Amino acid sequence: QVQLVESGGGLVQPGGPLRLSCAASRSFFRIDYMGWYRQAVGNQRELVASLSSGGTTTYVDSVKGRFTISSDNAKNTVYLQMNSLGPEDTAVYYCYFYAVEQRSGRSRTYWGQGTQVTVSS
Repeated sequence: QVQLVESGGGLVQPGGPLRLSCAASRSFFRIDYMGWYRQAVGNQRELVASLSSGGTTTYVDSVKGRFTISSDNAKNTVYLQMNSLGPEDTAVYYCYFYAVEQRSGRSRTYWGQGTQVTVSS
């Protein structure tokens, strides 16, 4: 069973940066999409950023110009560089991979365990 392991969350002051990482424990036959969701207390989970295998990126409007998604395919890792953080960015961040398993050839979504990001002075 492939696991996604997240790291990089924590407490940061308003205006500061933070970089999240999410690494898969094993390789896939193919990764179609990677990305990040977040869920703040009392809110629904929202898609923050995604990256397709072709390199297309999408962002929710509230993070455009501040967040950057990238990947290291050799390491099966996706990153989220977050700059100019504000209290509204406080949430649990979850990474995901939509990928094809090597053994079964089936596509499915894999999720990270979530990492807390708190923006506060």
